[in-house]
Amino acid sequence: MAGGNCTPVTEFSLTGFTKDPVAQLTLFLMFLLIYLFTILGNLGMIALIRASPQLRSPMYYFLGNLAFVDLCSSTIITPKMLVDFLSEKKGIAYAGCMAQVFIYDLFGMTECFLLAMMAYDRYTAVCHPLVYTLVMSPKCCLQLVIGSYLVGLTNGVGQTMGMSSLSFCSSNVLDLFFCDISPLISLSTSDTTLSRLILRTSASLFGMSSCLVVLVSYVAIISAILSIRSAEGKCKAFSTCTSHLTTVSIFYGTALFMYLKPSSDSSREDKWAAVLYTVVTPMLNPLIYSLRNKEVKEALRRLAKSK
Repeated sequence: MAGGNCTPVTEFSLTGFTKDPVAQLTLFLMFLLIYLFTILGNLGMIALIRASPQLRSPMYYFLGNLAFVDLCSSTIITPKMLVDFLSEKKGIAYAGCMAQVFIYDLFGMTECFLLAMMAYDRYTAVCHPLVYTLVMSPKCCLQLVIGSYLVGLTNGVGQTMGMSSLSFCSSNVLDLFFCDISPLISLSTSDTTLSRLILRTSASLFGMSSCLVVLVSYVAIISAILSIRSAEGKCKAFSTCTSHLTTVSIFYGTALFMYLKPSSDSSREDKWAAVLYTVVTPMLNPLIYSLRNKEVKEALRRLAKSK
């Protein structure tokens, strides 16, 4: 535990990426462009789904919520990072750091479960097409989405409560560009047993369960597709899953790389892994669905012709 003469930290210092002014300006322009694409892509996807009658199926209902979550999770991190590129002092207040932890963990876990619900939707569509509309009713879809947000909220509250019990005295320097749980726990001068227990329990209970839903769903989907005799039928069935499978692979792949990779001496590798997970992935999801999904392309063409 921290000693009685501990002076609580009121602000954390973020090291960012580099101190070179030219490199900082280059990175600022690059991340600004990524963020603009993220905003326009996800807002455009939400608007397209709401404006297009042919995109009213459960899959696009989930996709609209996924776009909203990507928009929020990117916004809680990227604007602060952009400001820091132009500032000499790269810091964040203790309250702001806790808020960043809470909101990012909320939307991060919500995205995990939304992707799992989308996998279940694809499983029902491919493996049980005759009862698809019955199983994936509007009421059921609403309940699944609300459940995803509630799990995310539970995760955010739990992680933040665990963090708020920690003391920070000896150092306030975070070798990252945002407040992440693991570096904060390592920085604490108090007993971190409870925080680490909450982190591991959340990852095991929520993260692994959502991942299991995705894996089981796709094992059943692949098995069903392989049982189709015609090559055309296989391609048609698989084409309904390619966009979601690509999104899932990127999300879980970068998450696993970021949180489960062996610790290295180079913090630069950790930072770029975090960039891929927190900044780049939210930009890629609308691009994947707009480039690989025929229904989205057709909706875009119809919307363009109507104007």
